[in-house]
Amino acid sequence: MESTGGPYLNTAALTSPVGIARLLQMTFGCTTFSLVAHQGGFSAAYGTFCMFVWTFCFAITVFIITCEFTHLHSCLSLSWGNFTAAFAMLATLMSITAAVIYPLYFVQVGCYPIGCEVRDFRIAASVFAGLLFVTYATEVFLTRAKPGQVTSYMATVSGLLKIVQAFVACIIFGALVNDSQYGKYVATQWCVAVYSFCFVVTVVVVAFSVTGKTALLWFPFERSVVIYTFGAVLLYTSAAVIWPVFCFDSKYGSPRRPGLCAKGKCPWDSQLVIAIFTYVNLLLYVLDLAYSQRIRFVSHL
Repeated sequence: MESTGGPYLNTAALTSPVGIARLLQMTFGCTTFSLVAHQGGFSAAYGTFCMFVWTFCFAITVFIITCEFTHLHSCLSLSWGNFTAAFAMLATLMSITAAVIYPLYFVQVGCYPIGCEVRDFRIAASVFAGLLFVTYATEVFLTRAKPGQVTSYMATVSGLLKIVQAFVACIIFGALVNDSQYGKYVATQWCVAVYSFCFVVTVVVVAFSVTGKTALLWFPFERSVVIYTFGAVLLYTSAAVIWPVFCFDSKYGSPRRPGLCAKGKCPWDSQLVIAIFTYVNLLLYVLDLAYSQRIRFVSHL
């Protein structure tokens, strides 16, 4: 066997600023779900989601640290720079969501009826969940593309925005299935088709970038992504106009929340969430289109 040269272990994976951030992610993530599992407790879909976020992010972070420390990532058929940048952004979004949801639904000021010990564990878990978000956001800040730097596509602003776009689309889908009554009109069904199409294509773009297969395509990937982003802006613009009209105009829907609508099971609430995040994603796609004019794709980093 030929020697590849250099040390077998990459100590910089642990001692560099990014490596230290990942070690803190591993520590805070393990601490958070341990506190919750030991005494803090969780229940319902909200608590299950938070536990999934913390355990998932912990597992992938350990995998990344192990691969970089042992150089095993060179054996994987992945564009490692794209993979780590995409995961850091996704983990940032997921961790801040869990850091908001858990204290919102499980932390209370008084001890009754859960007891002071359980309350203290939940408060501690919430603190570490916040710290976990900070460490993932720090990694995104440290690894983002600098002006004039040749780097992986997912580390650029445009690449990071792709992750945020897909995450926002998931929020929209969650509101859609929560009795949003989107099937009531053909126009609102068109909006659902827009959300679905843009989500699928965005995920495909991320997948091709992470796997490093963009160079194998028979068409210019970078040009196609820019064209798609422009099309997504147009599609989301149509949804941003159509959805509010058919949900909140008095001719088709209700401009105000119905007084007898049950909290948590009100179609109007879901429609409002969808409208808000439609505008959020429209803004993200516009920013993506603007930044995509200033980058060049590198698939092998």
